Amino acid sequence: MEFLFLEFFVSMETYIIIVLCIASFFAGFVDAIVGGGGLIQTPVALILLPNLAVSTIIGSLKIPAFSGTSFAARQYLKKVDMNWKLLSVMAVLSFCAAFLGSQVLTTVSNDFMKPLLLGVLTMIAIYTFTKKDFGQHQEKNFSSKRQLGLAIIISLLIGFYDGFIGPGTGSFLVLAFVSVLGFDFLHASANAKMVNLATNFGSICLFILKGKIIWAIAIPMAVCNALGGFIGAKLAIKKGNGFIRIFFLIVVVGTLIRFGYDVFVN
Repeated sequence: MEFLFLEFFVSMETYIIIVLCIASFFAGFVDAIVGGGGLIQTPVALILLPNLAVSTIIGSLKIPAFSGTSFAARQYLKKVDMNWKLLSVMAVLSFCAAFLGSQVLTTVSNDFMKPLLLGVLTMIAIYTFTKKDFGQHQEKNFSSKRQLGLAIIISLLIGFYDGFIGPGTGSFLVLAFVSVLGFDFLHASANAKMVNLATNFGSICLFILKGKIIWAIAIPMAVCNALGGFIGAKLAIKKGNGFIRIFFLIVVVGTLIRFGYDVFVN
């Protein structure tokens, strides 16, 4: 693993690391506000690192994702009350599901994963920006038993998805907390960050065991993602998410067009 770090660091051109770090900062910033930061850094990494296995790229990106989510979660913890009883169950199950999803990813070839990722990323991008009323206050009166059952299903499905593909997990979790579990937007965002930490950690454990993480790009990206998450969370708590949507859409659409070109043309 140490040899892989040194060899990759020496051979990688500086501009690639710089671009990846910029993408990671913006991903952390956006993810803390509206979710979906993976829509930015994942296709950028796939474009800049075309010769690496998809599982290696996804594995390396889990480190900055975990870092950014940690700093964002810390900001929410200062301001928002958490449902720790529900979160403890969801965290354990989502950790296990993400570990399994990442295990499956390591067995799948690039020829299958790249077109699949392009399709998934495109659908998530369209959903994220067409649902204008996302995040409005909602309430559902569930019994604690039914809420727990729904939380278990959410944890297993989204946990596996995050381990296998990943991008959009934050948005899916917020959506689930709001529309299924009846949380308001702020509490949904805060609780979703804690579950997202568990899914990222589950994947990281698997990818470390498999030796799939390239630390030369994971560490600098993690620093940038954490900084973006820290700033984004503060801004989200203060202003909300409306101001970032248009810019986010432009960046994501442009990146997906380029990724689509690499997959189908180049």
